[in-house]
Formats: sequence, structure tokens, C-alpha cells
Amino acid sequence: MKALNIGLVGTGLMGRAHSNAFRQAPKFFDLKRRPVLKAVCGRDAKKAQAFADNWGYESVESDWQSLIARPDIDLIDVAATNDAHAEIAIAAAKAGKMVMCEKPLGMNPAESRKMVAAVEKAGVPNMVWYNYRRAPAVTMAKQLIDSGKLGKIFHYRAKFLQDWTINADVPQGGPGTWRLDASVSGSGVTGDLLAHCIDTALWLNGTIDSVSGMTETFVKQRKDVATGKKKEVKIDDASAFLARFSNGSLATFEATRYARGHKALNTLEINGEHASLAWDLHDLHRLQWFDHRDDAALRGWRSIHLSEGEHPYVGNWWIPGCQIGFEHTFTHQVADFIAALGKKTPAGPTFKDGLATDYVTDAVLKSAKTGRWTKVKQV
Repeated sequence: MKALNIGLVGTGLMGRAHSNAFRQAPKFFDLKRRPVLKAVCGRDAKKAQAFADNWGYESVESDWQSLIARPDIDLIDVAATNDAHAEIAIAAAKAGKMVMCEKPLGMNPAESRKMVAAVEKAGVPNMVWYNYRRAPAVTMAKQLIDSGKLGKIFHYRAKFLQDWTINADVPQGGPGTWRLDASVSGSGVTGDLLAHCIDTALWLNGTIDSVSGMTETFVKQRKDVATGKKKEVKIDDASAFLARFSNGSLATFEATRYARGHKALNTLEINGEHASLAWDLHDLHRLQWFDHRDDAALRGWRSIHLSEGEHPYVGNWWIPGCQIGFEHTFTHQVADFIAALGKKTPAGPTFKDGLATDYVTDAVLKSAKTGRWTKVKQV
């Protein structure tokens, strides 16, 4: 099996998730290339070395340009903060490296377009880490929709709720709270949480034509980690929008970090003319299914436990009845990315798919400012 040498930029939560996926994928999937954790790059050399020792990276870099310049690196994995995505990914593509990038793709559509142009000009494989597509139940939902079992789709509803920023004493900036700093994150929950929901929705239900959104920033000022002084908060704490899909269906999307009691409530429900389905991240191995064509005496919602070998991805793991979890979605993404190398159709979401999501989040933020329905630009 030919090696696929990985160069990771970033040593945070997603760096850990990606590293685990690269290590696990060849152990459970029959891959034509074997990921090798060649080098990790972090600004804090001591922290990067500890990360490398823990995950088994062969070497450490403190400068991402040096990492990209290395001839022994095949793929650059961008798990840095949002403000660094574009510069690193574009440079990697120009150097002829494959590129995988955390979501959202860029800080805004303008950055994302440049990223798409760079990978397409270089002709390098690329992918955005929207991992929820790879939950077996969500993949099965895609199969059911594509088979026509739901019939015409009428409604799509999604939400992603958290509660970790309710306390006004939580600062903005720095390693743990950079998502509250607009200069680093780009936006708040719209580009962080709703972006996940939007990517999944575009994959399952097609393009979104127009949106009507509203956002709110509940804590207007927070202490800046760098200066210790209070400064204006420019990210959105909560975001909700209505949407019209190109297939005629209507949708509601909601995300917040102010839903007390919810750490990561990510759900979706789709209603069609024949059937409905629903999924909840907290019970991610189950797909809820209702089919009106069932016999009337037995008609009702059923809970499908995805643990059989016939279910997407599951046959690569344990025996029937033993479920898998959040980390496995990243492993599935690595397996699919490698499986698609050299093929005409790449594994999604590609950078172009990531741009499509960014166009939706951009339209939501514009709509929230104007109070008007806003057309979504299409890729």
C-alpha cells in the first residue's frame, strides 16, 4: 500500500479528530493508500511536540510555509483557525499538495472563491471537513431520498443548539474562545454551527434559492484575551432563517449558543409526500422513519438502529448491535477521500461544495441586516 504522507496544521480539537481519523481509517477500511502522520505544525513548539508524541507524528514544524515546502508531504490538512484557512490552503494547492480543510471553507465567499480557484487550477484533490454527512444514519437518509421513497419533499427543518457562551465573563480571542472574535472566526453561529446544517441540507435536498434571516448578539461586549480590555462583540450568538429550496420545499434553520441545557443538539427532519425521516446527533446511530404507505394498523414512527452490515459504513466496524460514534464520521471521511483518489468523481464535500455553503451563510447574514428575503448565489 503506497503511503499518503500527511502534514497537519493545527493542534486543537479538530487536529485531534483528524489525526485519529487518519490513524484509524486504514485499520478498518481497505484503502489503496495508507495515511502516514508525517509532520504536524503548530505555533507553540512545545505544544506541537507533545501533540506529535501523543499521536505519532514523525516530525514537527513551527512554520506552515516550511511544512508545505517539504517534498515528503503529499497532503496538507488545515485545522487552523478560520482566518488562516485561505492562505494555507491556497499555498498548499500551488505547491501541488492535496488539501483537506476544516469548515467553514473561508472567512467569506470572496476567500472561498480564491480557494476553489487555487485547487481547480492545480488539479489537486480537495475536501472540506463537514463530517456529519458521514454519520451512517445521515448517509442512509441520503440513500432513501435519492431512491424516491419520500416522494416530493415539502419541508426541511434543522437546528444546532449549544449553551457554552451564555456567561458574559467568557472572553473573546485566544486558543479556547477565538470563535467569539469575528476577526478570527468570520462570523458566529451562522458560519460555525449553521454551516454544518446547511452543508447537510444541500447534500440531502439540493440547492437553496433564497433565505430570510435574523441574528442576535446577546452580550455586546466581552473582554479581549490579548488586551484584557472590553471590546465590541461582532459575531452572532444566535441565528435563524427561513429558506426556499429550488425543489419547492420550505425550510427552517436555527442555531444558538444560548440554549441552556444543550451542548450539541444537532437535528434534522424531512417531510415528503410519502414518508418522513428525522435524525438527532445525540442518538446518531438511529434514523427515525415514518412511511404513510405502511399498513394502517402498523403505521407509525419506527426507530432504525444502524448497526447491521447492510447499513452505510457499519459493516467495517463491529458486530451487529454495537454502535459507533462521533469520531467515526471523520474516519469515514478519510476513507471516502482516499477511495476517490484518481477517480473522475471526487468525494464530497469538495471546496466547491464548501463555497456553496458559504454563499448560503453570506445570504443569511445579509438578510439579517436588511430584513429582506435574499437570493442565494449559486456555484
